Amino acid sequence: MERKEKILSYINSREYVPLKYDEMKNVLAVPDGDEEEFKALLSELISEGRIFLTKKNRYDSYKRAGVIRGKLRCVPYNGCGFVVSEEENVPDIYIPGSEMLDAYNDDTVLAVIDIAKNEKGKNEGHIIGIAERGNSRISCVVKYLEEGYYHLSPDSPKIFASVRVKEEDALGAKEGDRVLIEISEYPQKKVIIGHVVSVFGSADELKSRIDAIITEHSIKREFDPETVKEAEKVPKRVPQKEISKRLDLRDKQIITIDGDDARDFDDAVSVELLDDGRYLLGVHIADVTEYVKPGTALDAEAFERGTSVYLADRVIPMLPFELSNEMCSLKPHVNRLALSVFMKISENGEIEFDRLVKSVIRSAERMTYNITADILENSESRYKRKYAKIMPMLENMKKLSQILFERRQKRGSINFDFPEAKIICDEKGQPVDVVKTGRKISHKIIEEFMLAANETVAELAFWAELPFVYRVHEPPTVEKSEDFNRFLHNFNLGFKGKIDKDHPVHPTEFCRILDLIKDKPEEVMISTYMLRSLMKAEYKCENLGHFGLAAKYYCHFTSPIRRYPDLMIHRILKEFIDGKNTAHFAGDVIAAAKHSSETETEAEYCERDVDDLMKTVYMQSFVGAEFPAKVSSVTNFGMFVQLENTVEGLIRLDSMKDDFYEYNEAAKSIIGSRKGKSYAVGCDLNVVAVKCDIQARRIDFVRVGDFSGSEIKEEQKKAFEKSKPKNKKSKPYFKYKKKRKSAKGRKK
Repeated sequence: MERKEKILSYINSREYVPLKYDEMKNVLAVPDGDEEEFKALLSELISEGRIFLTKKNRYDSYKRAGVIRGKLRCVPYNGCGFVVSEEENVPDIYIPGSEMLDAYNDDTVLAVIDIAKNEKGKNEGHIIGIAERGNSRISCVVKYLEEGYYHLSPDSPKIFASVRVKEEDALGAKEGDRVLIEISEYPQKKVIIGHVVSVFGSADELKSRIDAIITEHSIKREFDPETVKEAEKVPKRVPQKEISKRLDLRDKQIITIDGDDARDFDDAVSVELLDDGRYLLGVHIADVTEYVKPGTALDAEAFERGTSVYLADRVIPMLPFELSNEMCSLKPHVNRLALSVFMKISENGEIEFDRLVKSVIRSAERMTYNITADILENSESRYKRKYAKIMPMLENMKKLSQILFERRQKRGSINFDFPEAKIICDEKGQPVDVVKTGRKISHKIIEEFMLAANETVAELAFWAELPFVYRVHEPPTVEKSEDFNRFLHNFNLGFKGKIDKDHPVHPTEFCRILDLIKDKPEEVMISTYMLRSLMKAEYKCENLGHFGLAAKYYCHFTSPIRRYPDLMIHRILKEFIDGKNTAHFAGDVIAAAKHSSETETEAEYCERDVDDLMKTVYMQSFVGAEFPAKVSSVTNFGMFVQLENTVEGLIRLDSMKDDFYEYNEAAKSIIGSRKGKSYAVGCDLNVVAVKCDIQARRIDFVRVGDFSGSEIKEEQKKAFEKSKPKNKKSKPYFKYKKKRKSAKGRKK
């Protein structure tokens, strides 16, 4: 691997001139005995799409030739896509549908730029080759049988192709079934050939749809047998021998605070008031590494999964139940192994690292967010007597969390307050309600304590020069900052000072803008576009800081049960505590950072897609109902609106009958050409749900004034009549409208 990278680095260098094989062999002084290996490495680089042979049989790199190698990300239902370069700081390339070649979503492709900036300010180009296929398996729905072939349609709206399977390769699947396809070949003209490896069940079943989404994002549902065997061998109690090696904190007042339905408790906290007026904050994290050792099946599968995935109807854990919910979970009143970090914190929020130790703890109480918040915010709380012993500590936790929050605010930590939703499912996994959730004081306590621990540990690792996995959030690009600044000018706002590579925008500027717009009509709109202007956080081995938190040092240390980077960090820190050399982790952290960033992204996409599906299924019962809504985003084909419960859907431009509306890029709004009426993010309006497309996971709305009733199909009306909506405030609009006609004289 090292030799191959050296060859590639040489070919990509400025001084390189395309050479023939013999010339390159001589220049690189390849020994005669290594010639076969050298040829093989060059062939591998060609097959990987990193270099190519010119017409004169000279080796050259695609990078030198201006060819960009990257992942193809297709736009659902649109037929087009974007190539995301493997190189850092290379803008995405827009690929029109006609220039996609026979590439599919997630393929690694080779692309060239045709137009440096199109009318939308994006690089536009075409695909010249496919270096690596991104999908070996896809989920599909069996449509019909013709001439010995089943014809199938992919579940993913990002795969623009038809699928064919021989009748004998269908594994007994029938028309209307949802199946998993192993791809065997990619013929031209957007056709995929494969064979069925699993039948999920009827395409109409919600479970089969969710299974398909999980498969689409390459997430494993079941653990390998060897992994399960190792998990079952984990001792059910902490051995006395191990307790004797650790700092015994079992007599300390330590508690967990989690959600009502949580089962894996990987963090516990303690707070003491010191004689000098400072607080001693202890953050105690489950020592997963004691049970997940390098070289085991448990570790290999944890690395592969990268993260736990939290879906509306289930959790797909990173570790088997025996660990995640049992021996690694910091349950109350039982001995558990932990890694504990202690910090001394002054009244102005100054944090002094105290110590990092391997410990054994015994959680005194399993607290929930709801109960803790009730105790701290309700003077008449019925829980105060039950938890009288920990009341003083809870009060100190409240004070300390506020101190830490104010400290973050002063340095420029950006705090968004977007609503979150929880999907309520019945015992069969069917969505029965969607509710908006708020953050309580108890959530803020745990958030501040975990942030403090993550920063402290990252700073310790940096100055100790440990190989490490940092959680990095880089500053927004100059281009994104300038674009957002131009948008702010529409509201007579803007960043102070110059914006360029030498003068990047400081996070305090974002905070200043948020303060200026607080409680104003444009708050939602500007906050939304601000968030979109920021970079995505990821894992890296270099400490690049965390822009959003305005933190010089940051990592993920507090959740090793559900995140592999945290587990890797614990492994390094434990050897550091023991005085061992940690240099051998250098390669491991590179692999962990890269792979964990990828699995995190897929998990987020999977969670979002399942949420969209669940919300669409839930809204089926409300087709024809009227709702108040806010515009959440605008595009050149319509505007997305969000209901009070966070359900989102699309109003198409062609459904807006009172004017001819067009998208204005500069103003980020939709404007009527004749009457001048405009819609932008944050605008209030009343809408009617007219269509719930389960397959596309998409809800269509129309404005109340545009609704006639004809938009709703008869079968949807019948479904609405039969259903019993949980949201009693909503009304079936096709009934409600008839009543309005007979009330002309009524005052509005």
